[in-house]
Amino acid sequence: MATFTTSDGVSLYYTDEGAGLPLLCLPGLTRTTEDFQYVTPHLPPCRLIKMDYRGRGQSQWDDTWANYVLPVEIRDVMELMDHLSLASCAILGTSRGGLNAMGLAAAAPDRLLGAALNDVGPELDPAGLAGIMTYLGRRPAARTHAEVAAALPYVLEGFKGVPQTRWMQEAHTHFVETDQGLDITYDPKLRDAVEAAGDVPDLWPFFDALEGKPICVIRGAGSDLLSAETVAKMQDRRPDLMTAEVPGRGHVPFLDEPEALDALHRWMMTLT
Repeated sequence: MATFTTSDGVSLYYTDEGAGLPLLCLPGLTRTTEDFQYVTPHLPPCRLIKMDYRGRGQSQWDDTWANYVLPVEIRDVMELMDHLSLASCAILGTSRGGLNAMGLAAAAPDRLLGAALNDVGPELDPAGLAGIMTYLGRRPAARTHAEVAAALPYVLEGFKGVPQTRWMQEAHTHFVETDQGLDITYDPKLRDAVEAAGDVPDLWPFFDALEGKPICVIRGAGSDLLSAETVAKMQDRRPDLMTAEVPGRGHVPFLDEPEALDALHRWMMTLT
């Protein structure tokens, strides 16, 4: 298992495979490197790097939950790049990962080659944020993976036509079995950090920091976090923005859908 230690002493898990264009995959708020298990086999040849944020997956939990914030995560990204001797990289960011990509563009623009944003943008729909808070930091009521898989089609809005085998895979990805039932794969104190952060700040300056860099945005047609109106505003600001809307998907697309893969391939071609 590959790990590195941050400047404040937290051990973070990462993977680093392949060669060529360095593509760093950053997962969603409560998610892990497994966010990208579906898209990995379909990406063009590249140096594919994935990281678990502090407090998530196989990375160490932070003794100070107040460090579960974007500025610290962006610093962790840069320190991983330093550890791997990467001057710059492209980022494929799912939800929170996309926010971190925009944050890196603002903090250290020379280190970012371009960004693909999976169902996230500079405006976050309050309905989607409220939905996240219904489960953030809480163990599921379901006690088995089978129970979770059966419930997911009804709990996750906007998803249609997803085979039950995929829901079972999702259940195993996001929950672990214990003697007390299922548990989450991240530090529950992440909820404290999100609550303490308060209202979402104006993120448009972070999006604008991507000026001159290839950008792709993938939206689930049924997303409750990224609206079609926000994507249109992004397109107005960046006429060269590559976009894709994935039917039958909410927040977030799995990224192996044909529409998502077409957009990602087009975006990666502009980076080489």
